[in-house]
Amino acid sequence: MTPLVLPTADDALDWVQHRARTGIGAARGLVDELRESPSAETLETLETLRRWDEVGCLLGNVAASSSLLANVHPDEEVRTACERSEAEVDRFVTELRQDRRLYEVFAALDPAGLDPVATRLLTKTLDDFRRAGVDRDDETRARLTAINERLTELGQEFSRVIRDDVRTVRVPAERLAGLPQDWLDAHPAGDDGLVAVTTDYPDSVPARSFVHDADVRRQVTTAFLQRGWPHNEPVLREMFELRHELATLVGYADWASYDADVKMIGTGPAIPEFIDRIAEAADEPMRRDLEVLLERYRRDVPGADAIDTADSLYYEELVRQERHQVDAQEVRTYFSFPAVRAGLLDVTARLFGLGYEQVDDAVVWHDDVATYDVVRDGERIGRIHLDLHPREGKYKHAAQFTLADGLAGRQLPEGVLVCNFSRGLMEHDHVVTLFHEFGHLLHHVLAGHGEWTRFAGVATEWDFVEAPSQMLEEWAWDADVLRGFAVNAAGEPIPADLVERMRAADDYGKGYQARTQMFYAAMSYWFHTSRPVDLTASMRELQERYSPFRYIDDTHMFASFGHLGGYSSAYYTYMWSLVIAKDLFSAFDPDDLFAPGPAARYRDRVLAPGGSRDAADLVADFLGRPYTFDAYAAWLAR
Repeated sequence: MTPLVLPTADDALDWVQHRARTGIGAARGLVDELRESPSAETLETLETLRRWDEVGCLLGNVAASSSLLANVHPDEEVRTACERSEAEVDRFVTELRQDRRLYEVFAALDPAGLDPVATRLLTKTLDDFRRAGVDRDDETRARLTAINERLTELGQEFSRVIRDDVRTVRVPAERLAGLPQDWLDAHPAGDDGLVAVTTDYPDSVPARSFVHDADVRRQVTTAFLQRGWPHNEPVLREMFELRHELATLVGYADWASYDADVKMIGTGPAIPEFIDRIAEAADEPMRRDLEVLLERYRRDVPGADAIDTADSLYYEELVRQERHQVDAQEVRTYFSFPAVRAGLLDVTARLFGLGYEQVDDAVVWHDDVATYDVVRDGERIGRIHLDLHPREGKYKHAAQFTLADGLAGRQLPEGVLVCNFSRGLMEHDHVVTLFHEFGHLLHHVLAGHGEWTRFAGVATEWDFVEAPSQMLEEWAWDADVLRGFAVNAAGEPIPADLVERMRAADDYGKGYQARTQMFYAAMSYWFHTSRPVDLTASMRELQERYSPFRYIDDTHMFASFGHLGGYSSAYYTYMWSLVIAKDLFSAFDPDDLFAPGPAARYRDRVLAPGGSRDAADLVADFLGRPYTFDAYAAWLAR
């Protein structure tokens, strides 16, 4: 199997359009053959499923490359063409899932003799038709088609606005005292004598964490929380209304119930129950941590009884420095980006029995991109691309994108990390994020060797997909692991006692961080079920209920909360997955994180199967028991 050959800059537009045209055209041809089959007797059940899965593969290839390049390609014309291709695939998928003739073909199939994975594929295929409204009347199905098309447009518009809305605060250099020298060196003053601080993460996070000037921190925080507004508010309101209409048209109470039906959690009402369970468990730790933060804040702001996020990051750093002797600026001197990237590859290669071979002549979309073949037992099993630095027109957060789903003997799995890290020294939080996102990438590659497209890669229930990446974060906190690549300019490895203090400092604040996550999860859920007219007012109400941090006037964080697009009502999944991740990690020896037994079992029983089994069964197979809340509760309480 050979990797996908990507286009040069000059050929990119033609390549995107040709790939969409031929991929969708080939899929249409296969669908026509299936649709014309007069009965299940014409084709055997297994052959019918294989042809249908090939349709999914063809469409998935178009959608994956289009989604990636729409978010990373430097040429706006190419990004726009990719968005059109994505929309065309979405329209076709909706058309297929509402096709009664096709549904009748699959409903007539005899599952006798199918193996468990093929049986699972047939069951999920029939569920897809049902959830798309195939059994509704013509008028309803036409409305569902229109809703899906509009939702695709709205989702793209929402993401595009977030991606492109980079705001800037310009201040004199002397007001940036506290920032690391390497950051200041990389940000010289302009002709007007002012330094530009953007809302991109490599600027905004250090500014909010280290700048001594409270007014500058507030300006940067406010600009960050205003991104996407006012444009995205009506976009989101329409999105929520249409999602609700779609769900009710196919027989669900609301969008959250529709969405949860195919997740581990099972039902919509279980989401707020879970949110409140976490909020209750985190209440005492939140109060304990918040009082520590406020005590330090009051030294500078006497009489303060509350704090907001314009100050919280800065005072968290002070608490960590003063209580735990952890200075984030000292810590970052051990994390040079090139060394971190190399260390990440070394760690994961050792852990999972892999190798990475850099492909220097690979054609990619930007010079920043590094490409590696993933090798196991001397055989190439996948290809990964690392696009890790910010630039204009690029996706603003951190995510793993699929370039190609892997299929045994047919198609090599290829994935892409798209992040926005500094080219120089990194905050340790960003190192943790890199490990997290690489967990998704490994899941995609290792689960790309099955028989069916439907179950390839990160194809488990959506409220499980974060668990493997959250668990891999643990290796970014281990002193023995870090000593292998975390060294300062003098070549000295990070001291074990510093890592121990970093762990203690990181544990500080986890109570109010959990509550903050539940604020986001509650917003994600209630925006979809209550569909408020005034999103800012609703956000403020939920923030007061769940978050330890007060609202900052004239900010509208929801307008740049990208998860409202992809995760919709299910942002709870990050915490749901974390509960499972803590239980998964309990199977590893904390004194030897590279012990081959647990790592190999985890690789083979949790990652490699992809979506071929229910996630709860994968976890139980690895742990030898069903997962529990216990490990998470113990971690939160300590």
